[in-house]
Amino acid sequence: MSRLLLATAFFFLALASQAMEVQVYGLFPNMAILEVNGKQRKLHVGESTPEGIKLISANSDEAVLEIKGKQVRHALGTRFSATTVTNNERKGEARIWPQKGMYTMPGAINQQSVQFMVDTGASWVAMNANTARRLGINFRYEGQQGTATTAAGQVSVYMVKLQTVRIGEIELQNVDGAVIDAPADNQVLLGASFLNRVELHRDGQMMLLREK
Repeated sequence: MSRLLLATAFFFLALASQAMEVQVYGLFPNMAILEVNGKQRKLHVGESTPEGIKLISANSDEAVLEIKGKQVRHALGTRFSATTVTNNERKGEARIWPQKGMYTMPGAINQQSVQFMVDTGASWVAMNANTARRLGINFRYEGQQGTATTAAGQVSVYMVKLQTVRIGEIELQNVDGAVIDAPADNQVLLGASFLNRVELHRDGQMMLLREK
């Protein structure tokens, strides 16, 4: 009997260890500040806390949070209890909604912020020369020069290796990139060199990228 009681006690202790207390501490357009078990977590849309709370949307009135696959709305100052999501329970993912017909989302290359636009027709993660310089990519020295055909005609392109590319909760290493040495949009194209390494699903208008 004592062994059974001891096992039961450990069971409930394990459940308690996964519980967390959450407060919506601050709300801004596309950003929220949460307090999770006394620790402050700053989230932009698409990002998640280490405890597994994901910010789906936010404005000055409320935040939509996703916890263990369920989305809930919480106003400023709301306190609630939730359960953590362990790393074994979920894979990294990015949920992207269309904006003016384009699937765009903030992310990072080599740990520096960029604005991605998903382009299933692009071969690489592609950017203009100014963006590459901002990211510290010495494409003229480190890259392999070639040419590509764009709407503006033939342009010089430098093939480079990107140390890390991150969007949402997904971060891949050693991703093939292309620097277009010509006037181009500041948005970075998230092309096949990244997309072929993740699972891509559609849920209505939403595009879901998930680690394989």
